[in-house]
Amino acid sequence: MTADGPSFYAFVCWGTAVYAGGGGQGSSGNAKAQDWTASAVELPYGQVLVGAAGCLLIGIGAVLAVRAAMRRFLRQLDTAGMSRGSKQVVTALGVGGGVARGVVFAAAGVFILVAAVRYDPHEAKGVDATLRSFAQTPVGPWLLVVVGIGLVLFGIFSFASARWRHL
Repeated sequence: MTADGPSFYAFVCWGTAVYAGGGGQGSSGNAKAQDWTASAVELPYGQVLVGAAGCLLIGIGAVLAVRAAMRRFLRQLDTAGMSRGSKQVVTALGVGGGVARGVVFAAAGVFILVAAVRYDPHEAKGVDATLRSFAQTPVGPWLLVVVGIGLVLFGIFSFASARWRHL
């Protein structure tokens, strides 16, 4: 499963919907993240490897967010074939959705890095638990709503991208 695959976004949407509905106390995605971290930390130099994986995920999230904010995605689209209004909508969808996507990746990386630093594999969180932890911040569930809207924007942008992508 790639980070750009539809199954990733389906998983994120499912985790958000289950949490919003009050369910999802246990999560196989979260258990998998913890199992992977627990196994990796026990390896020689495991703590370093897990920390590096967390840093890599933070970096990927930052790159995704920055590229979205810089509107790099427009280079891959046939903007000449779009009306002015379509281009504005697609640009807004790409920026908002891409930044939200980057934030989710970076947040998951932070939790993995914290698990490595604290040497606690139970600190590692899957995407669903990462989204749930956003609700525990001072801005509470509003941050989760903003990220959820951003990921929906990215999903809609993906359809627009498929329509106008250079082949």
